[in-house]
Amino acid sequence: MMRLPPFTYLSPHTLGEAARMLAEGGPDAMAVAGGTDLYPNMKRRQFEPKVLVGLCGLRDLRGIRGDERTGLTIGAGTVLRRVSTHPAVLAYYPAVARAASLISNPQIRNVGTVGGNLLVDTRCNYYNMPFWWRKSISFCMKKDGDVCWVAPGGHRCWAISSSDLAPVAIALDARVRLVSATGERVIPARDLYQDDGIAYLSKRPDELLAEVMIPPTDGLRTTYWKLRRRGAIDFPILGVAAAVRLDGDGTCTHARVVLGAVAPRPVEAAGAEEVLVGQQLTPEVIDAAAQAAWKPARPLDNADLTISYRKQMVRVYVARALKELAGLSAEEPPAYV
Repeated sequence: MMRLPPFTYLSPHTLGEAARMLAEGGPDAMAVAGGTDLYPNMKRRQFEPKVLVGLCGLRDLRGIRGDERTGLTIGAGTVLRRVSTHPAVLAYYPAVARAASLISNPQIRNVGTVGGNLLVDTRCNYYNMPFWWRKSISFCMKKDGDVCWVAPGGHRCWAISSSDLAPVAIALDARVRLVSATGERVIPARDLYQDDGIAYLSKRPDELLAEVMIPPTDGLRTTYWKLRRRGAIDFPILGVAAAVRLDGDGTCTHARVVLGAVAPRPVEAAGAEEVLVGQQLTPEVIDAAAQAAWKPARPLDNADLTISYRKQMVRVYVARALKELAGLSAEEPPAYV
């Protein structure tokens, strides 16, 4: 049995108090909400905080407000089940609802939060293992070692982004509000992530993710497709978030295609977007966009299934997502589990 290391648990009553506690704890402190990723990582000694600042009791981190005309604001402490079943999210931001509904299983979605998934740790076959296993290979660059076993000749960590909501937030041009003891700032969701398996967030350790702000839909069509070995529980080995806006004759005036789980941060497929804008979403245009999205995807040997299969499925899943948005698909989208 893997046990949690000893720690002190603090229960702030306000967001400001939580930020102050986190700042006072310094490098020994971490924030925790649902804990569905943090606690298992602590058991594996991937994280060893001496202080945990609990966020579950903070009402100002929970809730969903707004609509398709004003935009949606989702508190970072809102549980995933609430997001996946909220009427406004289902009706006007279906990619958000679907991504939330496909995370893990019902038990986790009743506890796990929006902020937790957006900030979830990067993953790798050589990192997400028990302490004794990692010790047997002299650990890895991400924790306690100095070699990335995915690319031993390199000088960086290739652990992959494993968030389902991150590609969707970027595709929808969402912004996030970060709060610390010294103030707050609002940044685009895309700027929250960095191309580094270790330092994968631009968020400072003393900052808390407070909320996600999604712009008005203005006719935007959105979807999310997820590839994993099993129909539930598993993290993505590929996520595709797509958003398009079509004018009266079906010509695409705006497009976003964002790939998850193929790099340390979500990958924006700019080439696919360039193919789509100014064109009607015919099967030929969609195939060309899928091919353009396939090029920047460079999965490595750090997740489930083979590299070549994961690479090939980028083209398949981008095409499926775009066909769904164009109303051309006979494929069933990912099911709510």
